[in-house]
Amino acid sequence: MAINYIHPDYEIVRDYDRCITCRVCERQCANGAHEYLADNDKMVCDDAKCVNCHRCVSLCPTRALKIVKSEHTFKENANWSGKAIKEVYKQATSGGVLLSSMGNPESYPVYFDKMLVNASQVTNPSIDPLREPMETKVFLGSKPQNIERNAAGKIINNLTPQLILSMPIMFSAMSYGSISYNAHESLARAAQELGIYYNTGEGGLHEDFYKYGKNTIVQVASGRFGVHKDYLNSAAAIEIKMGQGAKPGIGGHLPGTKILGEISKTRMIPEGTDAISPAPHHDIYSIEDLRQLVFSLKEATAYKKPVIVKIAAVHNVSAIASGIARSGADIIAIDGFRGGTGAAPTRIRDNVGIPIELALASVDKRLRDEGIRDSVSILCAGSIRSSADVVKAIALGADAVYIGTSALLALGCHLCRSCHTGRCNWGIATQNPELTKRLNPNIGYKRLVNLLTAWEHEIKEMMGGMGINSIESLKGNRLMLRGVGMNEKELEILGIKHAGE
Repeated sequence: MAINYIHPDYEIVRDYDRCITCRVCERQCANGAHEYLADNDKMVCDDAKCVNCHRCVSLCPTRALKIVKSEHTFKENANWSGKAIKEVYKQATSGGVLLSSMGNPESYPVYFDKMLVNASQVTNPSIDPLREPMETKVFLGSKPQNIERNAAGKIINNLTPQLILSMPIMFSAMSYGSISYNAHESLARAAQELGIYYNTGEGGLHEDFYKYGKNTIVQVASGRFGVHKDYLNSAAAIEIKMGQGAKPGIGGHLPGTKILGEISKTRMIPEGTDAISPAPHHDIYSIEDLRQLVFSLKEATAYKKPVIVKIAAVHNVSAIASGIARSGADIIAIDGFRGGTGAAPTRIRDNVGIPIELALASVDKRLRDEGIRDSVSILCAGSIRSSADVVKAIALGADAVYIGTSALLALGCHLCRSCHTGRCNWGIATQNPELTKRLNPNIGYKRLVNLLTAWEHEIKEMMGGMGINSIESLKGNRLMLRGVGMNEKELEILGIKHAGE
């Protein structure tokens, strides 16, 4: 028998005094970690199959279960951590590339946590958002350089197509196939009720969701899955995906096991076929090529839709953004290295890209220095975890933010990082009918609405504390931020002062 070198990361602890052998845990675990032994009338566990999704813990009627981190350890070695050793064992066994889900979990600096927000005191009074108007509405798109008037002196509307958001938050790209039908429905319905937008990702748009078109952003990726004229015209905006924060410089891959039924039809590829998006677009190798696609999409939609270009945050992101601003794009979306994903090579996810905070600040500064900041709006993505992160991102120069993982958490995700297996116990990152029905979109969309309603209220409170009454006044207002525990170079790139200055 082959030796198993890998000990489970987690252990399922069962209190047999509380366990009533109801077998709920067995029925609810898609990974088969629980088993009922009829001869002994006893539940047993296979820790190796546990992904720590908490489904069994949450649904156990007697609270007989908990999941703890394994105390099994390797001999201490400052260079070779237990994680590194296990990864070598896995690749020595399989000969394959390591895959991981969700965002980068490593202990790199989170600059949002090293920034504090300024507050007003005596000389610049704060504003009470419960008694005074606070403007959270945002217009995304290219803004004209000058106001034009007709002979009668009235303003001529020379504004290009804009996305109008009730608050500076949208749901980021998550494709149908990587997440379930019910998850997509929850996002679409929440976007409609909130007056914001959700992004289809690169998997096309299910025909049932065309009715949410006024609140939909459709994506055009290198694989061109599900892209046709009706798809483009159904939405409020079009996003060209050049890169993704979780896997900069590489393409996408949805396994053929997930390309079934409606997913196959929506993506316009045969059932069972792997959906592979190449790393580069086959027709884009320069800013000039990108410009051609931007205007092809505008031409296909009669110049009625703003075009977004999404890029990963990398070391020369400001120069890339400068080129995109000149390509005719209306909005630039920058995705940081902590961005989530259904599946990515572990080495890419954990070692490629840069923090969104530094990328965002450098892009905003570059576009301002070149006098072209108003020609594009900037979207920020990559682990926006709270309303405080939203406020800080806008103060660093973003017009609005995308949220992905936060939205999935609101739907019930427990960040077990097993999305790539297709066995999501919460019905989100799966196409298994028995699992997808666990996510009720009538409940899911309401939880998303509740989350962003709460965030909007907190944003207003923080703005009021700064003495600011509109998102537009907050945008790029770095005077409202102070850094703690950062070196001079980090403060310089972010464009903020240290706390106490």
